Amino acid sequence: METIKYWLVQTKGFLDFPILKIGETPITIWSFISFIILLLLLFYTAGKIRRLLVNRVLTRSQLDKGAREAIGTITRYIVLFIGFLMIMQTVGINLTTLNVLAGAVGIGVGFGLQNIANNFISGLIILFERPIKNGDRIEVGNVDGDVIEIGARSTTVLTNDKISIIVPNSKFITDNVTNWSHTDPRVRFHMKVGVAYGSDVRQVEKLLLEVARANPNVLSDPPPKVWFRSFGDSGLDFELLAWNTNLVHSKGQFISDLNFAIYEKFNEHGIEIPFPQRDLHIRSINGEGLEIKPPAPEDQTKVSGVEVIRPPKNSRPLAIENKWQNT
Repeated sequence: METIKYWLVQTKGFLDFPILKIGETPITIWSFISFIILLLLLFYTAGKIRRLLVNRVLTRSQLDKGAREAIGTITRYIVLFIGFLMIMQTVGINLTTLNVLAGAVGIGVGFGLQNIANNFISGLIILFERPIKNGDRIEVGNVDGDVIEIGARSTTVLTNDKISIIVPNSKFITDNVTNWSHTDPRVRFHMKVGVAYGSDVRQVEKLLLEVARANPNVLSDPPPKVWFRSFGDSGLDFELLAWNTNLVHSKGQFISDLNFAIYEKFNEHGIEIPFPQRDLHIRSINGEGLEIKPPAPEDQTKVSGVEVIRPPKNSRPLAIENKWQNT
């Protein structure tokens, strides 16, 4: 019994050994261990409260998933903040003694940690204003994907290639952000199509509408439309407008399916798709000025049925003039 008591006294003396002082408050080994244990319990409890709030309590409301996630994240931050203050008081640290430390941290935030502070404040703005939310299809910079998590410092975006891209929150505040599903799940897609001059424009309009109506992913309300955009350099420019809701997250597949169908429909009805063509006018230049000379008979040969015109003797290099021709 005396041995057990002896070891208890020794252990208590070891745990009460001060390792540092904050102001007038000594920090012992036991205080440090208690602080770590309570901090881990705080993070675990805050996570459990967030999951309970998002998956149990708020599911009974009319809020969408993004709103529930935002409320859960903000609640977690509040629990962490209040719990941290309570832990500091529990281990015996007087918060008034941290004024100097808080001033030093403020200077560090102002200089070295300004990007982290900027991203953290931007994350709070995103959670309150909700310009983006979990599940949204967004484009910011060169990033195109679905928002799967909005954190304190960054937002995780999952691309169609299943690659997670970590985007700093400040990008969503300072840059232009395209949100494909912000207010209305219906999105209108624009497919540009060119046909050759001489095509029946009304037939082109009819065929494009047939392609759109035959696609099961194109909405009938609002109905698809065809716009005659312009008279292009090489052809007539049309644009097919089709509404969709279920393929917003894979719009590349939706546009590809329509393009395949348009190409097959045009081939079936003999509608030509234009391509740029050039007329080459060859002129020879002599020493006295510009003069177009027909080649001499001995300068002409035929190779495999193709007539080749050789330049006249003692002539300078040929000048080539390019001119577009609409076909």
